[in-house]
Amino acid sequence: MTNTTALITGANKGLGYETARRLGEMGWKVFLGARDEHRGREAAGKLAADGIDVVFVQLDVTSDTSVAGALDAVRRHTEHLDVLVNNAGAPGQVIHPSEASADELHAVYDANVYGPVRVTRAFLPLLEAADNPRVVMVSSAGGAFSVVQDPEQPVSKMHELAYSSSKAALNMLTVRYAQALPGIKFNAITPGEVEKQTFAATDMNQHKGQLTVTEGTDSIIRLATIGPDGPTGTFEDRLGPIAW
Repeated sequence: MTNTTALITGANKGLGYETARRLGEMGWKVFLGARDEHRGREAAGKLAADGIDVVFVQLDVTSDTSVAGALDAVRRHTEHLDVLVNNAGAPGQVIHPSEASADELHAVYDANVYGPVRVTRAFLPLLEAADNPRVVMVSSAGGAFSVVQDPEQPVSKMHELAYSSSKAALNMLTVRYAQALPGIKFNAITPGEVEKQTFAATDMNQHKGQLTVTEGTDSIIRLATIGPDGPTGTFEDRLGPIAW
């Protein structure tokens, strides 16, 4: 699998960095996407020091210009992209629905919804050039109606609009892409265990999660490494498929 290539957005820390590390240790060529050049290069340097074939790619998913530049950068190294992990995202602020504004939602949607659309559209030609292309959307159980409407789940008591609705939209994007592009496997994941009401500890949740960042990437790695007969249009957590 030494010729396998993967681009991970938002990969200078947390789930993105750990995904890059794990795929890199499998012998993949990893394109580490990060908005901040200093942090991105620092993260790529750490992986390279461990012998991973990594290329830093400056990538702000909220910018069409940045996404176009990232595509050019990746094209200088490969003629195909086996895996795209749309990991970059924004948590927004936990603002009560009665006080949430359209502007606050827009900023979160720009990263969590429009960002994956920008990146996916730009990299489709490279994905289509691969033998078994896969796209993993890093979503959240907070975007699942089955979870939000379950009173036993902590997220059901987190009253906000931006983050949960943006991840619900990302889930729908995943299904629609999978239906429209059967030659590419599109799957969404949540970095936790819904049944056990656990989630991964990251900066986004102030490291309050019960799972390690490595455990949180288990579902990403599983769906990034599926074969030609693997699933598409699914939503999975660390334990397997979950209800939308």
